[in-house]
Amino acid sequence: MAIMEKLAETQVPIHEVIGRRWSPRAFAPRSVEPEKLVSVFEAARWAASASNEQPWAFVVATSDDPKNYEAMLGVLVDFNRGWANQAPVLILTLAHSQFEKDGRPNRHAFYDLGQAAANLSLQATALGLVTHPMAGFDAEAARQRFAVPAGWEPVSVIALGYPGDPDSLNETLRQRELAQRKRKPLPSLVFSGTWGNPAPIAESL
Repeated sequence: MAIMEKLAETQVPIHEVIGRRWSPRAFAPRSVEPEKLVSVFEAARWAASASNEQPWAFVVATSDDPKNYEAMLGVLVDFNRGWANQAPVLILTLAHSQFEKDGRPNRHAFYDLGQAAANLSLQATALGLVTHPMAGFDAEAARQRFAVPAGWEPVSVIALGYPGDPDSLNETLRQRELAQRKRKPLPSLVFSGTWGNPAPIAESL
């Protein structure tokens, strides 16, 4: 099977790993090698964070461990469970909502976790893997099933594995898999002076 790629159609050149990263739903029936799985978590470990707090953690479940894998599938909403059950790795991401040193609320924890998750996804892309982060899961069920301690917030579940065949999906998801990738234009995102005023560098493209 030819590997499907959906390269970003960027306005200016970006690093090829960033351009190759996308979020498919079709996964190949192939396990992820332990050394590659460790590598993506090592990449996450080296993300930047406020005060170097590193307020993130991950609960990993692989299809080689059926009990934990089924538990992770069980916290997903039905829609996501319908395709994510083909991914060999499911990862629950968590953010620590308080600073460890003094217990103050850490309002940057979700941001910092996001940076760690982005590192994870880019490292996966560099290794020939694909990821698909999901917001559609039951956070309270995840807290109960995986004995998440107080102060830690379940944030997302990431499906990870090798790219699969879009024809393995139902027709609705297959069409979404094949559709062109889209992003908002830079002038709607990059401002200068006041909110909503496009920065000249964004409008020059």
